[in-house]
Amino acid sequence: MLSIREMTREDLDLALTWAAGEGWNPGLGDASAFHAADPGGFLMGFLGDEPVTAISVVAYGEAFGFLGFYMCRPEHRGRGYGWQTWRAGIARLGHRVIGLDGVVAQQENYRDSGFALAHRNIRFGGVVDCEPPRDVRLMPVSGDLTPAVLAYDAGLFPARRSAFLNAWLDGSGGRAAVALVEDGSVRGYGVIRPAVSGFKIGPLFADSADGADLLFRALAEKAEGAPVFIDPPEPNGAALALAARYGLEPAFETARMYRGPAPSLPLDRIFGITSFELG
Repeated sequence: MLSIREMTREDLDLALTWAAGEGWNPGLGDASAFHAADPGGFLMGFLGDEPVTAISVVAYGEAFGFLGFYMCRPEHRGRGYGWQTWRAGIARLGHRVIGLDGVVAQQENYRDSGFALAHRNIRFGGVVDCEPPRDVRLMPVSGDLTPAVLAYDAGLFPARRSAFLNAWLDGSGGRAAVALVEDGSVRGYGVIRPAVSGFKIGPLFADSADGADLLFRALAEKAEGAPVFIDPPEPNGAALALAARYGLEPAFETARMYRGPAPSLPLDRIFGITSFELG
């Protein structure tokens, strides 16, 4: 019999190890910030004491949740354990609209569970060779600037996510955050973090393509020649052009899908989503 329970913080570290084995390239310091988003939002299935399945079902308030980390250990697949874990996760989010970023192989299964396609995301990666910007509008996110960044983010994500962002922006786990500030107002921001392979940028939000370009170059400088990965939504043509301009190549794709009414988001200002696991 499979028993399903909330992950401990150590269980989440294990799930990230599984994700690395699946080729998802998680950030090296993701676990603490992910856990801060919703400590009860990570479930693991056990056969006795052996962990065999995982899923994240992070609740952002009462109206929206995001599903990720859906995995079953290869040697236990085909026995219904993943499906049991899936149902427990969906039940945990209850009436909320649920988002996910589905790999190609699972998208039909997600449709069968009531999820509908909103758009594709495409992961791009490669070594970035560009001139670092020197612009007084670029500022590290810390201290008094953090509340303004949280307020800016609220217009680009389906729900407020202050608990997650306060951890995501605190500089731990090797993360670095940069904001574009004009006339005292935040006009964009981005975060870069070390991953199993290279560095990942996410999110990258900006009011304009020029602003996104500035932020991208400022963040890519911190990779110091290591590969950089970013996940733009396909409908944002300026984001795809940015990736191409700096020599990034497509690596794989996911489908952003929602169960329930899809949120109306300004995709033309989303140049890189935050993560495939938490949205």
